[in-house]
Amino acid sequence: MITVFGSINVDLVCRVARLPHHGETVHGSDYLLIPGGKGANQALAARRAGAGVRLIGTIGDDDISRVALSELTPAGVDLSSVARRSGTTGVAIITVDDAGENTIALSPGANAVTHAGQVPAGAFGPRDTLLLQMEVPFQENLAVARAAGKAGARVVLSVAPFLALAAERVTDVSILIVNEHEAADFAHSLGLPGGAAEATVEALSEKLGRTVIATLGPAGAVAAGRDGVISVPALKVVPADTTGAGDTFAGVLAAYLDEGADMRDAMLRAAAAGSLACTKPGAQPSFPKRAEIEAALKK
Repeated sequence: MITVFGSINVDLVCRVARLPHHGETVHGSDYLLIPGGKGANQALAARRAGAGVRLIGTIGDDDISRVALSELTPAGVDLSSVARRSGTTGVAIITVDDAGENTIALSPGANAVTHAGQVPAGAFGPRDTLLLQMEVPFQENLAVARAAGKAGARVVLSVAPFLALAAERVTDVSILIVNEHEAADFAHSLGLPGGAAEATVEALSEKLGRTVIATLGPAGAVAAGRDGVISVPALKVVPADTTGAGDTFAGVLAAYLDEGADMRDAMLRAAAAGSLACTKPGAQPSFPKRAEIEAALKK
């Protein structure tokens, strides 16, 4: 069983020919309201990859809250621990250019009051996986990680949005996931030398004493940890929108690890899923199902 403790947002997406420079206004498309949030994204990605998934988070009582759960409910994600509070639902304001690259401004809304007390008693056991990100209060993440770690569960933390973390802050984390830029920032914050992604991930893993995985966009992903150094490729695709690709990777990785796959196989499928997610606009609507992931790998 996978438990995701994290954010639930609605993405307000506008497409532009190019991303605006500082102080500049550019014309864009009609906007779209698309369900998102790193917690919700990872929950849906894991569920579509075949895992049993419970999401713990918070939404508001505003008009757009109905959008926030619109993909999760039909997918069969357990939402019984999602709380509703008076006020706004989290919103991410996203611009996407013609190359599929994006900028994101985040308004946390109800995510700011998500707390560890929402986790049901007995939620974790040795065969369970916990997924965490950085869009809810970090102290609450730590409390949930501590409970999961004490129960012997696997704890996966996506360090996004990036926050510099000392080794003692991740003692209950099994696997850390960063992108290439976050890996470099992480290494710099710990006083480690910069360099190629593989060397950076190895240095981070040694410093933190944990498995560290860096997603590298079209170059795939690389991991370092107790299984050694593992590199996997991405699929060759024409990107339409990269929003949510990293969350897809994390959710699918957790789904395959949770069912007993080894790290290389789980990473290979996660990288393929992340690539597929880039081929359609929006975050959650683009996430592939398990059959699509397996079919893409066979090709």
